[in-house]
Amino acid sequence: MTAEVNNSAAVYGDFASLQKLKASAHHHDPGALRQVAQQFESLFARMMIKSMRKAIGTDPIFGSDQAQTYQGMFDDQLSLELTRGKGLGLTDMLMRQLRGGYAPPAAPASPTPPSTAALPGVTAAHGAPPAAGDAERSNFVRSVWPQAQQAARELGVHPIGLVAQAALESNWGRSVPRHGNGDSSHNLFGIKAGAGWGGAAARSATHEFAGGSAVPVEAAFRSYADASGSFRDYVTLLTGSARYREALHSGGDIGAFARGLQRGGYATDPDYASKVTAVAHQVQTLLTGGRGGAGLRELKFSEARPIADGTTTL
Repeated sequence: MTAEVNNSAAVYGDFASLQKLKASAHHHDPGALRQVAQQFESLFARMMIKSMRKAIGTDPIFGSDQAQTYQGMFDDQLSLELTRGKGLGLTDMLMRQLRGGYAPPAAPASPTPPSTAALPGVTAAHGAPPAAGDAERSNFVRSVWPQAQQAARELGVHPIGLVAQAALESNWGRSVPRHGNGDSSHNLFGIKAGAGWGGAAARSATHEFAGGSAVPVEAAFRSYADASGSFRDYVTLLTGSARYREALHSGGDIGAFARGLQRGGYATDPDYASKVTAVAHQVQTLLTGGRGGAGLRELKFSEARPIADGTTTL
């Protein structure tokens, strides 16, 4: 993971840093995104300070043009200092608005019915992009299949269930939380960075369900060096908590695995189990081309249930 390069002006008159920021933005450097958002926040702070000064008025005795000039210089620098670090809280919100300009072109629409991955997931880090096409989904399955097989052996479950959950959480790898400089967190399972997490973390937008409705929130997610690290931490999480006992050693019963996750409180989505099961069915189809295959015929899926958009996938 590379360190983020700070191109923000250290002082309000540092035009060289602003030129570097302009060049980075011209080359679509993801690391420039936060810097641009911070500059917007700084501009907002400057306008706010200026309005406050205007409301107070000038000193009728000691006020002068020279004093106002130096006061303005001080306020310009103050606006930069106020927006350093966490700032006023506007930077992250602006980043979510600006990310659209850095997003890669959307894949052509697939002629197949909409995937459940297009539904609001637990870690829809950058909004809800169009559903992934068959080729993109197949590439995702192939890329994580070896790690899923290893993790499945340790958990006593079928790897298709793990791939399905990773696909649902990450929108087939398209919505993995990212750091401010654009580096991937490789967090495929939406595991959040709580107080006990000592590693790196990436803040990202997501959804939590409250009262049956998806509510947009921002949270910190664990970050790993690669996808293998994500699978290893996932295994540690499930085996280290009694809450997920029902999900473990469920073998080829994908439905039982998914229900065990939901009952253990893995996600707040009330339809989480049915969504995982539906995506698992898609993963099976991608692996076999709909023809079935050795080692896959024994899979069990829950009875089809309506999911959030009112359709039935199974």
